[in-house]
Parts: sequence; C-alpha cells; structure tokens
Amino acid sequence: MKRIYTSVIEQHLEKNEQMLFLTGPRQVGKTTLVKDLMQKEHCSYFNWDNLDDKKTILEGYDAITKNLHLEQLAITKPLLIFDEIHKMPDWKNFLKGFFDTFKSQLNIIVTGSARLDVYQKGGDSLMGRYLLYHQLPISVAECIRCSFRTEEFVLPENIDDITWFALFKFGGFPEPFLKRDMLFLNQWQNLKHNQLFREDVRDLSKIRDLAQCELLATILQQQATQLVNYSSLAKHIRASDKSIQTWLSALRSLYYCFFVHPWSNNIPRALIKEPKCYLWDWSTINNQGARVENFVACHLRKAVMFWTDIGLGKYELYFIRDKDKNEVDFLITRDEQPWILLEVKCSANAAITPALYKFQEKLGVKHALQLAFDMPYFDKDCFALERPMIVPMRTFLSQLI
Repeated sequence: MKRIYTSVIEQHLEKNEQMLFLTGPRQVGKTTLVKDLMQKEHCSYFNWDNLDDKKTILEGYDAITKNLHLEQLAITKPLLIFDEIHKMPDWKNFLKGFFDTFKSQLNIIVTGSARLDVYQKGGDSLMGRYLLYHQLPISVAECIRCSFRTEEFVLPENIDDITWFALFKFGGFPEPFLKRDMLFLNQWQNLKHNQLFREDVRDLSKIRDLAQCELLATILQQQATQLVNYSSLAKHIRASDKSIQTWLSALRSLYYCFFVHPWSNNIPRALIKEPKCYLWDWSTINNQGARVENFVACHLRKAVMFWTDIGLGKYELYFIRDKDKNEVDFLITRDEQPWILLEVKCSANAAITPALYKFQEKLGVKHALQLAFDMPYFDKDCFALERPMIVPMRTFLSQLI
C-alpha cells in the first residue's frame, strides 16, 4: 500500500538540504517506506539494531560512505538512511558531525520508533540541521489518495464500506489492516505489546518497574478518551504521582498514546488541568463509543501534525470543558486561533450538542460540526458549512490527511 509519506519524502529530498527525521510508532511502516526508496536511489541503509550495521557505524564515516561512490559526479545525491540511530550513545553529536561533513554530497534520512522530537530541547546540537516528519497510522483519506498536497483539506471522496469498517475494526497499522484477520490481529497485538515493554520501554527509559508501567498501559486501554487523573491512577497501581507522570511520558514518547489538553483561552470557568488520553492503536479499545471517539482523535492528531510538519502553520488539537459541564470533544487551532469545533457521536439520531452553538459563538470559530459514525457518506464539502450541522464522519475524515 502506497503511503502519503512517500510523496512527503520525495518533496523534501528535492527541495531541502537538511536531514529528514522520520518518526512514528513501531510497525507503522517507516522501514518499509524508506526501503522502497532504495529502489529509486543510489542508497545505503544502516540499522543500529543490526549487529553488522552497528559495527560499520562505529568504524566511522569512511566505512559508512564506502559504497556510495561520493567521488563520482551524479545527477542526484546518493541517499543514506540511519534507522534507530537514536539508540546510539551520543547520537546527536555523531549526526551533527556527519551532516556537517557530507551535507553537500548526500541526502540523509533518520528514522526511529521513539519520538525523535522529544530531544528538541534547549542546546539541541542538531538544531537547523534537520526537518521532522511524523509517520502515523493509516487514515480514511490515505485509503483514498496518497499524493502530496499543500491544502489543509480537499473535496470529499467516498471510501467503500468494506475498507471503512476494516479500518475501524483492525486499526491503522498497515499489516493487520491489510490482512484483515482477527487471529492475526490478536497475535500482532500481543507481539507489539511485548516489544514495547520488553524492548522499547526498557531500552529507552530508566523505568525499572516494567510490570507497573505495563499495568498502567492496560488501564489506559480501558479508560481511553477519559480524563487522566494522576492520583487515581497512582492509587490503583500503588505508585507515586511522579512515577505515573514519568511512565506516561515514556508511553507517549514511544507512541503508545497521546494527550489532548483542554483549551481555556476565552472560556469562563474552563477546566484547565487534566488532559484526555487516546491510543494510537484504536483496535485495542473494546467500548464502541470510546473507540469511535479515539478513531476520530487519531485522524485529527495526524492531520494537525502533518499540516505543521509540512509548514502550513502551527496547528494544535484540544478539547473544551467548563465547570458548568458544557463540553465539545475537539477544537482544532490554527496559529493559536480557534478554527474548527468537532463533536463525535456514534449515531446520526443524536441531537446536536448545545455546546457547539455556545462555543462557536464564544470563540468565533468558523466551522462547528457533529460527526456521526453511522451516517452514510454523501458528497458535500463539510468545510463549506459555517453553522452547526450533523455530517457523516466518513465524509469529513475523507477531506483530511
């Protein structure tokens, strides 16, 4: 299955000199994607987890570039790919030196299943030397089209029923989505879970209580879409609030889950503390209503990260809830200004939530929509609507990324 990220990488390599950092969840298809590029380019690939590749990397720059024939004039730059290089001690300084030496001779891609952007803190020695992109699970729009574009949204296009329900049931990770087999999905989920805690959490964090962190992940699966209550989680797991926050930070860094924080600007009596937690693999959520909301949250999170990555602006995803119990599931902001309000419902028979009217007027938001999971597709541009309206979820999501 071709992914939109192929076009993103091609655009980057054509226009930019900086290294391309590609990050995202384990088994989302990053390695498959970059290896496909090797068919088109004079390319070398090194995976830190491969012992032979690790030995070559440690031997130094000459060993790494040996087969790239940099002494030969070429129409296009050779491509060098480092996979999971962030596991290497002092990897940032290694890449800094490598890039500064070969930036005019090579295109460089760095991939990893941990959040490479977690290292974007003060004093980052790589600042200005790379551009970051996030490869995330398959979405409705990506099932329909995968060409690169610079518009935030496009006209709707229908996704067939079989693909729509398969995406909802099997999740957006390529292998289980394409196989569409429940026995395989169960095996795949167990393996992915074991890899997360037996390898990633252990290797990339200082967490010692892996069993408690694993229990936390199980609880998050049961409480997906709910507010994160650190004290309640700490009491349930018999750990400190600080430990819970540390473990949650690790799980977010490894793309097990993500937070959506409350929006409080210009909202009287707004709740401004606890975020909501969502899982990147919505297929693990058993509750239908929670899975539907999580399904939408992943699509929206993917969209705002993609738009930000390619330079359209700064986009964020929030929810709104005040102390009077008025709530809207999602608010998308563009350059820190409220832009789109979205409420999620399983049924088209549910009345429009009054909070959509209230917060649209209060925030001056252009679009306020209620997405219905069971509503059949119809060919109408959801972004042409400027007053609260119930629309098919599949129509709206088809217009995103």
